[in-house]
Parts: sequence; structure tokens; C-alpha cells
Amino acid sequence: MRIDLNSDLGEGAGADELIMPSITSANVACGAHAGDEETMRRTIALAKEHGVAVGAHPGYRDRASFGRVALDLTRDELLADLKVQLEAIRGIADAAGVKLAHVKAHGALYNRGERDDAIASIVAEAVRRFDADLVLYAPPGSAMERAAKALGLRVAREGFADRAYEPDGTLRSRKLPASVHDDPAVAAAQAVSIARDHRVTASDGGTLAVEVDTLCLHGDTPGAPAIARAVHAALAAAGIDVRAAGAR
Repeated sequence: MRIDLNSDLGEGAGADELIMPSITSANVACGAHAGDEETMRRTIALAKEHGVAVGAHPGYRDRASFGRVALDLTRDELLADLKVQLEAIRGIADAAGVKLAHVKAHGALYNRGERDDAIASIVAEAVRRFDADLVLYAPPGSAMERAAKALGLRVAREGFADRAYEPDGTLRSRKLPASVHDDPAVAAAQAVSIARDHRVTASDGGTLAVEVDTLCLHGDTPGAPAIARAVHAALAAAGIDVRAAGAR
């Protein structure tokens, strides 16, 4: 059994240095919903220091809403903006001697790509045009997974250790109570259940089958460093090999 443990970083939450030792992949904000050249440079250097795989974390260009509100863009507009974001982080990664490993869409872009075929195809096409060797992180069974596979991209199906699931398998809205697991023990238990048992308990108490290749820990979750340590330790104790999604 193996699993990748990823985190959304470079977003200004202030805990990156404490989270990085516990993860295997870092999704680095590309300057749209958060971050800038300096934060990208600093986060990539930190990942390199800890042997953590680096991926791009592009989103809607809306800092006021932290990329969590969908923007009404045409296909060409979104493709163009994703290209700008991906090229920005690649330039910084190249300068640091780091090869990008994956792409994970952020916030509303990720959520729309889960169920919207048009948005999913734009994200997948942007990655294919940029570098078809990159792994695209996507929810299992999502429109984004289907779009990526249709273009011949590699996919890492993603689950979440620190987010609650609804009975239909989607993440519980952050606008609702109990949507985020900020108790390290709860997040750790969910991580092991997903990685080892391929099951997750939904908000209604029922269980769902879920098959994933990577688990996310949000860098801006309250107590994120403690959650990361607890999750990594629990996975290791369960005999699960924690390594980057693209690692051989």
C-alpha cells in the first residue's frame, strides 16, 4: 500500500516550513488566487530542501475571494490565464533546479472541474499544452479525471484528510458546519481509512467507497502542521508507504 501526501502551500498561511517535513508533494500557488514570485521561490526552495515533489496550484485570478468563487471566463481566457500561471512557476522552478511533477487546480476551479465537463476539458487541455508528462490531480470519478485520461495524461486521484465528505462523495461546503477536520486525530483516522480501507465516513454517518492515489492537507487549515504530523505518523504506523504520486 502506498499514498502520496500533498498540501496546498505558498498561499500566505504562514505554516509552510512546519508542514513541509510531513508531506511528499507541495502544490504551490502560482500568483493568481495567492502567492507571487517571492513566495513561489521560497516555497520551491523549501520543498527542494525536504525532498518534496513540486506541483503547480493554479486557480481563478481572484485574490479577494482566494480563488473560491468561480469567474465567468471564456475557454480561451481561462486557457490563456492558466498558461501564464504555469509558465510563471516553471520559470522559478527551473531557476531552482527543480522539475515540476504535477498540477492541481485550486478552489472553485477544482470544484467546477469535478462536475463540469467544459471546465474539466479546459484544465486538462492547459496541462497537455504546457507539459503532457505532468500528473494531474483530480477527484476520483470526476469530469476532470475523464478529461485528463481522454488526452492521455496521467492522473492522481485525490482524497482529503482534513475535509468532510457528503453522501454523494463531494466535499462538504465550507459554508456549512463541520466541513473541516481541524482535530489531528480525526484527520489521521480519515486518512488511514481512505488509504488502507478505501472507505470514508460521510456527513450522514454512512460510508463511501473511495479509491485515491494522493491525500490532501490544506495549508490554511487551523493547526495544519499538527494535522500533517499526525496524518503522516498514522499512515506509517498502518504500514502505508508515503511517497510522491509520480515516484517510481
